[in-house]
Amino acid sequence: MRLGNFSVSLAVQDLSRSREFYEKLGFRAVSGDAASNWLILQNETCTIGLFQGMFEKNTLTFNPGWDRACNTLPDFDDVRDIQKSLKGQGLPLVMQADESSTGPAHLCLMDPDGNPILIDQHVPRPGK
Repeated sequence: MRLGNFSVSLAVQDLSRSREFYEKLGFRAVSGDAASNWLILQNETCTIGLFQGMFEKNTLTFNPGWDRACNTLPDFDDVRDIQKSLKGQGLPLVMQADESSTGPAHLCLMDPDGNPILIDQHVPRPGK
């Protein structure tokens, strides 16, 4: 199962304060909208998202179809196919993608310890 780019989405209380903190660790903003309370930061090997008021808990995030620079991959496992596989393995989903759609979609499940896992595809289904 190819889940795509990985990042940790952090539920932060103060976006500016969190940005300043992570910049001191060598991260820099590469995307986002501070006015809408979210930023994506990267260092040499890691990607983190800072989200103020959007998530209840820190979330593991995968982006099928994207590489680390958010470039669309020529071949990837579509979120709807990933969803079918997860459901076939008996994993309960908190949110499901519309399997009849072809555009961007997402699903969410919880690991055994209650950690949210978001599989968030921003690009159309391959070949569409």
